[in-house]
Amino acid sequence: MAAIFSFKCSCCGEIHEGSPSYAFKSPDHYHGLTDEQKASMGHLSSDFCTITHDDGTDYFIRAILEVPIHGVEEPFLWGLWASLSEKSFKRYVETYDEPVAGDVFFGWVCNAVPWYPPHASSLAANVVVQVGGQRPLLHLHQANGDAHPLILDQRHGITVAKAQEIAEFLQHQS
Repeated sequence: MAAIFSFKCSCCGEIHEGSPSYAFKSPDHYHGLTDEQKASMGHLSSDFCTITHDDGTDYFIRAILEVPIHGVEEPFLWGLWASLSEKSFKRYVETYDEPVAGDVFFGWVCNAVPWYPPHASSLAANVVVQVGGQRPLLHLHQANGDAHPLILDQRHGITVAKAQEIAEFLQHQS
């Protein structure tokens, strides 16, 4: 049986229990808008975001990226936003209250994930719908050539030490 994630923080000395979970309130595209642009172009809820501009509309949904932690029951969770095509977004919204198990959409990660090198916000992913009120899961696509470290971590998992290092960084960044 796998263990529960727990560590004594080297920054604050506190004991933190439970696998880390960090979420973004909006996609980076929305976050980068001015307040005036948000009011005129954007719409943000807890699970959906749209940005309408002269060239069209960008569609985003909130999803979960799981990174396994070696020897630990629960994964490290990232609450990220993914962009979808208009067709996929409309399908997701239409079936939101009664999700269709097995629905999968293509999307792009739309948040710069702290700790990881730049360009995590341009990683391709499958967005896998879940039932039971759960947000969809992100399964990152394997890249050709050198894979992004976040892709490798999702595929192979991370050590408890790395999970602690990332958690400490996120909890105590200025």
